[in-house]
Amino acid sequence: MTVLATNAGKLDARAKTRAAGYRIELVADWKQAVARWSDVSPSTPFQHPQWYAAWYDAFAVADGVEPLIAIVTDASTGEQAALLPLIRRRQSNISIVEFADLDLTDYNAPILGPAAPRDAGAARALWRDLRSALRRMQGGADLIRLRKVPLDCDGRPNPLALLGDAGSCALNGNVAVTGEDYDAWRYTLEKTVRKELERSWRVFTRDPAASFQIVTDKAAALRILATTEVQQGTRMRSLGLNFILNDETCATFYRNLVRDGVGSGYAVVTALRVGDEIVATLLGIRCGARYVMIRISNAGEKWSNCSPGRLIIERTMAALHGDGVREFDFSVGNYAYKRRFGVASLPLVDISAALGWRGLPHALRDRAARELRNYPKLSARLKRALGKPPSREEVH
Repeated sequence: MTVLATNAGKLDARAKTRAAGYRIELVADWKQAVARWSDVSPSTPFQHPQWYAAWYDAFAVADGVEPLIAIVTDASTGEQAALLPLIRRRQSNISIVEFADLDLTDYNAPILGPAAPRDAGAARALWRDLRSALRRMQGGADLIRLRKVPLDCDGRPNPLALLGDAGSCALNGNVAVTGEDYDAWRYTLEKTVRKELERSWRVFTRDPAASFQIVTDKAAALRILATTEVQQGTRMRSLGLNFILNDETCATFYRNLVRDGVGSGYAVVTALRVGDEIVATLLGIRCGARYVMIRISNAGEKWSNCSPGRLIIERTMAALHGDGVREFDFSVGNYAYKRRFGVASLPLVDISAALGWRGLPHALRDRAARELRNYPKLSARLKRALGKPPSREEVH
């Protein structure tokens, strides 16, 4: 396996040693890692190189966050097996290795190569060698915690989901597959939903200046994102919720994503507007026939008679379907408006393991939480007993 040396607690370029199974090399630079990967085939739009380029550019300088990308190859053949975009950070006095996420990446998965494990035995070998490499790197780590992991990677088995340590995640994805005929899919929705969308569009377009737009100009897209920040922030404050997406580092990430992604079509910015007024915005990411919605906003009560949140989703879906998208992912969070679009649940799993004695209580607690999710009624009773509120389901 390959282990990264460190200097004064910071990641060095690389250091190598070998063991049977998989060779693990840990590097601190995403650009270096991805440049050495022969073919990046994203398992979801979140594994696209532009997502991680924007993420690491924003968070690599954040306090307490160290980029830690694992390049995994077959120890005997040298074939590429997996690229894991990770970080190391401190939380509650322990050092944790986790995906480059911090509540922004909805699906976390490795980028797979031709030598990726395809069965549980090979997956366990990779997991063993990865944990060994993390223990032996300078500064070490106490816990590895991987969350929101999909079961497959674009039709290939996800090696992490094959592990016996994998257990149910508290979150799930929400996906609507339209097929080739968009109108036929629309007629699978409940009649009341369908009619309401039609009525909303009629009400909105009464104003001759009303329009729906896909924004491809970089400067214009950044202006739409600035409106998203204002509209989302206003709504979340009105709901009394803690809102992190507009803090300096998160805002930098989204601006990086839009700035570098709209030109290629990876970042998709859409808007409803009447003249110069922006009524609703939607930011998503796209890989081929799959599109994921990641930020949505609207101008509030003034436009509530045309349900701008749901309307911009439907108009975006119709436009992108015409451009070849067939899978519309509403991402994590089981909000009521998503069910109105007939989404199917996409299961996710969590995995955690102690890398040292300090991490053991946290790994045991994680395992207990995963096991408890197998008993939803008991879990709900415990939450009530602990005074935790039920999950909020938001209606747009």
